[in-house]
Amino acid sequence: MVAWGLGGGKRCGAVAGVGRGERWASLRSAPTYDGAQLTGLIVEVFRKFSSVIVLINLKGVKMLLLDEIRDNWKLDAKTENGHRYFYHINEVDKIKNGKRSYVIGRKGTGKTAISEHIASVREYDVFSEKLSFKNFPFNELYNLKNAGYTAPNQYITLWKYIIYSHICKMMSRNESVDASVRDKLKAAFSPEPINSLQRWIKKWTAHDFSLTVFGVGGKMGFKENVENNSWIQKVDILESVIDDYIDNSSYYILFDELDEDYKNIIDPEQRNNYTHLLTGLFKAVQDIKSIFREGGRRVYPVIFLRDDIYSIITDPDKTKWDDFKIELDWSRDRIKELLAFRISRAVGVGTPLMDFKSAWNKLFLDQSVFMGHMQNKSMTIFDFIERSTHLRPRDFVRYIHSCAENTPVNFSRISAKTVKDSDKAFSNYLKRELVDEIHGVIPDIQSILDIISQIRKQAFSEAEFREIFEKKKEEGSIVQSDPVFILRILFLFSIIGNQPKQKNQTVFRYLNKDAELNFSENFVVHRGLYKALQIM
Repeated sequence: MVAWGLGGGKRCGAVAGVGRGERWASLRSAPTYDGAQLTGLIVEVFRKFSSVIVLINLKGVKMLLLDEIRDNWKLDAKTENGHRYFYHINEVDKIKNGKRSYVIGRKGTGKTAISEHIASVREYDVFSEKLSFKNFPFNELYNLKNAGYTAPNQYITLWKYIIYSHICKMMSRNESVDASVRDKLKAAFSPEPINSLQRWIKKWTAHDFSLTVFGVGGKMGFKENVENNSWIQKVDILESVIDDYIDNSSYYILFDELDEDYKNIIDPEQRNNYTHLLTGLFKAVQDIKSIFREGGRRVYPVIFLRDDIYSIITDPDKTKWDDFKIELDWSRDRIKELLAFRISRAVGVGTPLMDFKSAWNKLFLDQSVFMGHMQNKSMTIFDFIERSTHLRPRDFVRYIHSCAENTPVNFSRISAKTVKDSDKAFSNYLKRELVDEIHGVIPDIQSILDIISQIRKQAFSEAEFREIFEKKKEEGSIVQSDPVFILRILFLFSIIGNQPKQKNQTVFRYLNKDAELNFSENFVVHRGLYKALQIM
């Protein structure tokens, strides 16, 4: 028989201040168990204790999931952990193998994430330079045009020179390139990574920049606005060097954030300068691809550009660019796959990828969101979030991040109430995003959105819009004089859509990029902007 006595969390014989006789009496009065009873007791205690530990661990995992989303889900791909969260879509392989060179899409559709991913590849035979034009003084580029060519071809030579210079720069740090060639390239093109694109371009186009190229011409002076044949000669020399000495490595030159000078586009001179510069870049890339396509030369310049900017570029050969173009479009199913991936990665880097339903239920409670005047209508949490977005990854990341931020710290999953309460914060975010996008086309976009706020209706007619528009124009708060142009731009960016006569039907361009604004139908405001525009 075994005696089992507990006293104050210690063995009763070890309780301080208890005499020997008292201890013995206490021990004699404790319940006694045979071996089988004791084993059963231990098993029962262990079972209950283990259940508590499992519950604590499960809740801890979910709490860690919310903390991970709060702290590490970012809107800007440059500040997020790409190794953990980059979602590999099929289009990426086509870019990496050189089959596609133009990546076109709305803000928030993943252009920068792809460019960051390619730039982060670390392999012995892969080299990349990411050329970000954020805060770049575009006037310096406009001044470097080749006056020997008519518009819009006057910038092709400049872009080819920039691309070739960066390829030579990458070759200078490639151990597979002949050492004597590398040394000569290093003398002219410092192999250090780019910290300031403006600094490198200014250096390579300055009057005192010179290089000796393998017996081809001695000292070469690189000056702004030099003679036409000098520009062409420089490009020809670099092209010959690359063709003669490049190895089988892959060289990526990634052009991103080219929208920096996308402003005041309604001014003809500004619009022509900007679109001609971009047209020259597309043509330069097209030309370079045709030159190095043969012989296994892996020279891969890639342009990442917003679709609304791409749409204003005009050129007789633009349809030919479709052969090298990828448009980043997201469907409901693709968004679900992306979210399943991100939630799985948020749980842990080594976590097996879950299907959408499993991943979603780890993060959200299985509840419906109730709506309507009497709260008698309902929809799933995903559907409620989706209808406020433009079906862009960034929109969902922002909405879910807001929900995580608004979830009480003692909650392990996001409730329907939290999702509904986060709608206003998301609406304000979406409005800011759209203002940033449209400002280059309509500088007084904020005043235009105020018109919709004053109408204060989900659906309105062209006449209602015109009435307030004319008043604001008389007040001087709106510079643009054409309301039709304004409405077309609002439709282009899916701030408004059409309301057909069929019930519960709407037409938005983000769902159908070929859709055109129909002035014979009412206009409807996108659901995600209701709160930000004070529409009830």
